Amino acid sequence: MLVLRFCGMAEPLPVLVESSLQIAWDFLGSVGEIADPQQTAEFLLRSIQSQMLRGETRTLMLSNRAIDAHRRRCPLQLVL
Repeated sequence: MLVLRFCGMAEPLPVLVESSLQIAWDFLGSVGEIADPQQTAEFLLRSIQSQMLRGETRTLMLSNRAIDAHRRRCPLQLVL
């Protein structure tokens, strides 16, 4: 049985997910790392949701880890 414990959270779950996703999306967009918007959004959302299931509730930690996971999945190709 899965028990979610989110004691002491400052934001309700939907707001936490939305805020974390928006931060990650804005950052990746500002540095030009969104090649496929649909795939990127789905990947970031899955990353944030899986972190929350493991108990993470800090907005910036959720977004930063999602960004890191996205970058590991889709390394930036530099053209010189």
